[in-house]
Amino acid sequence: MTERRGFPVGLTITVAIAFVILMGLGTWQVQRLHWKEDMLARIAALQAAPARPIGPVLDRVAQGGDADFTRVKVACAGLSKAPFLELYFVTEGQAGVRLISACRLDGGPYRSILVDRGFTADTEAARPAVDAADATPVELVGVLRKMAHGNPFSPKNSAGHWYTRDLPAMAAALKAPDPAPLFLMAETATNPDTPTLVPAPVPSDIPNNHLGYAITWYGLAAALLGVYAAMLLRRRKT
Repeated sequence: MTERRGFPVGLTITVAIAFVILMGLGTWQVQRLHWKEDMLARIAALQAAPARPIGPVLDRVAQGGDADFTRVKVACAGLSKAPFLELYFVTEGQAGVRLISACRLDGGPYRSILVDRGFTADTEAARPAVDAADATPVELVGVLRKMAHGNPFSPKNSAGHWYTRDLPAMAAALKAPDPAPLFLMAETATNPDTPTLVPAPVPSDIPNNHLGYAITWYGLAAALLGVYAAMLLRRRKT
């Protein structure tokens, strides 16, 4: 690319591309801001929301409704001694695993739902006993969540090693029939006799820094234009 009449064509194209990228990043952060505000509002409303029977909620999900962050209650036969998968997780700087089990459902559009029973630090060797024949009902209150599938940098799941919430694969590994398309995050303990297994309450301190990020990207875009305009003015004077 050559310059005509002293005008920096190549530099102008480079600046234009950089400007579009910076503006795009700023706009993306604004979109993330609206998403985060909506999520935080739903969490705030959930703090005082009573638990609803899971059946009608999943009926709505089967019809295309959104049940993310909905608090529900359900009786899961044998959940305290159910087989589980260990999902690698880090919380507050502490590495460990989350135990994922299947809860059988009676009636309704789905026959099972995967339950996140809570977090166990990797410094704890104790795990709940497993007895697939046990059918003692466990009254559970929890929050339905849609989960991300990780990112391109997430380690791949393998037998016995889970790093992302691959719901279909986890359901298959647990032999859970026709699973609901959400996870149930336990708020009440599935194993009160195992204090090292800590249920996951709804978070109340999720940061929301997207406005600051958006201002930063837009500011960089404005600064880029300012430097470019100053460069053009200088070239005209020389």
